[in-house]
Amino acid sequence: MQKLSAKTPIAPSRIALNLRRKIKMFCYQCEQTAGGTGCTRVGVCGKQPDVAELQDLLIYTLKGLGLVATEARKYGITDPETNHFTAEAAFSTLTNVNFDPERFPPMIRKSVLLRDKLKERIKEEGGELDFKWGAVDFYPAEDIQGLVEQGKEHGVKAYPSMQEDAHSLQQLLIYGVKGAAAYADHAYLLGQDDEEVYEFFHRALAATLDPEKTVEELYDLVMECGKVNLRCMELLDAGNTGKYGHPVPTKVPLGPKKGKAIVVSGHDLQDLEMILEQTKGKDINVYTHGEMLPTHGCHELKKHDHFYGHYGTAWQNQQREFREFPGSIIMTTNCIQKPVETYK
Repeated sequence: MQKLSAKTPIAPSRIALNLRRKIKMFCYQCEQTAGGTGCTRVGVCGKQPDVAELQDLLIYTLKGLGLVATEARKYGITDPETNHFTAEAAFSTLTNVNFDPERFPPMIRKSVLLRDKLKERIKEEGGELDFKWGAVDFYPAEDIQGLVEQGKEHGVKAYPSMQEDAHSLQQLLIYGVKGAAAYADHAYLLGQDDEEVYEFFHRALAATLDPEKTVEELYDLVMECGKVNLRCMELLDAGNTGKYGHPVPTKVPLGPKKGKAIVVSGHDLQDLEMILEQTKGKDINVYTHGEMLPTHGCHELKKHDHFYGHYGTAWQNQQREFREFPGSIIMTTNCIQKPVETYK
């Protein structure tokens, strides 16, 4: 990967620094957050502070990328790699998606590299690079600990002077983009794409850099995010049903069948299809878990005679149920709980 030049990010105020030094992490993006107010030591989901800080830093770099991508569109520049990376990277920061700190440094650096490539293309078109926010000139530290420290400056608490309702809407917008990005990323892998979705992602992320955005402005963006989310769901539905057929009512065995077993959890139908193809004719029974239950109703999946049944209940019972499962366990994309030693 290209080595990044070391530039100093804009320094936060002393008040903001003092606020952030009082906590190890802060995350309140899910309904299970500690005390209904926020996880400050370790996530209820199992997320560690270093992962939380790295995810915050990745979102910060995506805001800078979003600002430059929004400006680039004024010159007729749109970059498919930037579009798809934005969705994938935002998706990676959702709750119960990733617990691996090593995944995030390459994504943080790629976000900055894509941003700088777009800046060069804007200059080639005669555009001015007169941006207001430091995210456009931010450069990441070279080691993971340095990145974690940078992440502490750019999380939820990075706007101590922002009006409370506006700040709540700002964060709601970020989480809305993350959720819609999950659908968009899945849909893209199934051949479904929409430039207008990515245009909104970039514009919305860029808007969250401005602490002076009003409640009215942010409210309008949040409502627009809802419409974009529906569009992303349409794309994902078209991708899934176009490839695997419309689900039909199907009886699903809940008990075990003698033989080797793999259980598949998460959300990704394409991953399940790949597993079914790879286990064909090998005397391995494939089970679903959690939200994968409806896949038994899809014609192109249930045609596999070794796609046998469903094991367990909902995703939040994973750690107990996986501990008791006598075969291999495969998680696809999201709704993963941190693996525990009993089955890791």
